Amino acid sequence: MIILRIPGALRYRDLAMRVVAAACKLVGPPSSGSGSFRMSQDFDNQVISAFGELFNNIAIHGYARQPAGGEIEVRIEATLDRIVIEMRDWGRSFDPLAVPAPDLDALPESGLGLFIVRSFMDEVAYQAGVPNVTMLTKYLNAKSRQATPPASDPGGDA
Repeated sequence: MIILRIPGALRYRDLAMRVVAAACKLVGPPSSGSGSFRMSQDFDNQVISAFGELFNNIAIHGYARQPAGGEIEVRIEATLDRIVIEMRDWGRSFDPLAVPAPDLDALPESGLGLFIVRSFMDEVAYQAGVPNVTMLTKYLNAKSRQATPPASDPGGDA
């Protein structure tokens, strides 16, 4: 398990995303070189994009009323068939699952972040509280997703 504690400010977003990008390379069978080899970079790109959108939301909205900002704790579990990213923050609660899908026909200029998260990740779970906990799961392929039991409660100590 990889654990990162980082200030919940946009200036630290790139650093956090680099850690997630490196963790994505640990998903899949080991290769003879560094990281794993995949024919497509879609998995990595989708995980990194979804994580970045949630980091933005926490930094901009969750900690908006805290001048000194706050902290985001990121826990990453990379296995042969998936990556699970747990994000914990102590900012204002906001349920990303309660936001309706945007009207894509209207070509909105903003408000697509949560749509991107839900589109790119296989599972998204949220639990409001102190801390707020968001779980993102992405499977390497559909076959491994079907063979895996549902994720556990994001607030648990599992």
